[in-house]
Amino acid sequence: MTNRLRVAAIQLTSTKDWRSNLEEVKRMVVSAAQQEGARLIVLPENVFLFDGKNMRPLAESEDQAIIFAEIATLAKRYSVYIVIGSHPSHIRFDGQLVPNGRVRQSCWVIGPDGAILERYDKIHLFDVAVDDKAASYKESDFIEAGELSLKVVDVDGFKVGLSICYDLRFPELYRQLVNMGAEILLVPAAFTYVTGKAHWRTLLSARAIENQCYVLGVGQCGWHNSIRQTYGNSVLYSPFGECLADLQEEPGYFIFEVEKQRLDQCRQKMPCLSHRRFQ
Repeated sequence: MTNRLRVAAIQLTSTKDWRSNLEEVKRMVVSAAQQEGARLIVLPENVFLFDGKNMRPLAESEDQAIIFAEIATLAKRYSVYIVIGSHPSHIRFDGQLVPNGRVRQSCWVIGPDGAILERYDKIHLFDVAVDDKAASYKESDFIEAGELSLKVVDVDGFKVGLSICYDLRFPELYRQLVNMGAEILLVPAAFTYVTGKAHWRTLLSARAIENQCYVLGVGQCGWHNSIRQTYGNSVLYSPFGECLADLQEEPGYFIFEVEKQRLDQCRQKMPCLSHRRFQ
């Protein structure tokens, strides 16, 4: 257990080519771990495949094992935790196949020994209309919502709560993660450019302030095809709502060292969580 944790947020413009996406991830992970000393490295939603129609074929293919083996090797080689923001699984937690050709949108935590430490399946699905070139989004065409099962994982003594993208709009989810002990809340995402520009930073800072947690939003950025543009703007907020590190709209990464003392002091000076009347 430590009182400090060096965290990396990796922002990408992923495509439908999982091999090129994987190579870009490997390049950035090596840089963040080897040159910058990151211990927890967080990747965005849809990191290895930005193509809803091909989620199930990839999940069922032999390529799936190659992807996980490559990430496990990286985690072991550099002794880091790697959070795959989301990557599809065609198998539920109970071992049953996801029906109707859909998948679960799963966030995976890989430990320094290369083993899968935790998996969280996205609960809230993005079925909305947006004023952009795509016009409408219906994740439920390709994705099955996960059970109401929230996950907090220990990373060097820090309690890290898992979520994915559209979950960000549902504050009750994050309050439950805090009730489970979360101190860092992760939000890997692929926010559309329109909704991101309007709400991304506001929602992330609100989740940090109201829960007195570090909140790390890690996004996709740029144009992924002729109609799909994401907002980027990966950002880390302090438990007091301060922007500690951020990116803009291009691929890249940032590193920041979070501290237990900063979180504890915030909660002690303004003990909002102990003042709650509704649980």
